[in-house]
Amino acid sequence: MVKSMLTGMAEYYSAELSEKVVRGMTENVLKGKYNGGTIPIGFKVDEEKFFQIDPLKAPFVVEAFQRYNEGATMKELMNWLNDSGVTTNRNQKFTYNSVQKLLTNKRYIGENHFKDIVMPDSIPAIVDKDLFEEVQQKIRSEEHTSELQSLRHLVCRLLHE
Repeated sequence: MVKSMLTGMAEYYSAELSEKVVRGMTENVLKGKYNGGTIPIGFKVDEEKFFQIDPLKAPFVVEAFQRYNEGATMKELMNWLNDSGVTTNRNQKFTYNSVQKLLTNKRYIGENHFKDIVMPDSIPAIVDKDLFEEVQQKIRSEEHTSELQSLRHLVCRLLHE
């Protein structure tokens, strides 16, 4: 009987704690504050947990968007960032995936989010919204082209068998 009471109390405490954490994280996103996790390159977080632009790395973010929009590939951006000595905020070299994540991260246009809550213009923007949207269109177009090439390759292999 004591064990079931303790189990019930533990479950209640766990549920209450979870609710408080979610409430706190929701309040943070509404205020434009950092909620934990990896801070995107180009940002820093101040003592009060607000996003601030990192003056050393933010220009690389802007240039990465510009270069991609002008025709550079993600692999070329990866090599350029690594050759420039820029690292991710986890002090790692850039990979294809980290470049793709950089180019699709809406925090760069000032958007903060948590779960289904999206707060536009709640953090400092590093990239112009028009440039960001142009890059997103290019990425979608290249993904579509890649899918078509894969399909063509598959059809050709089937026809030659």
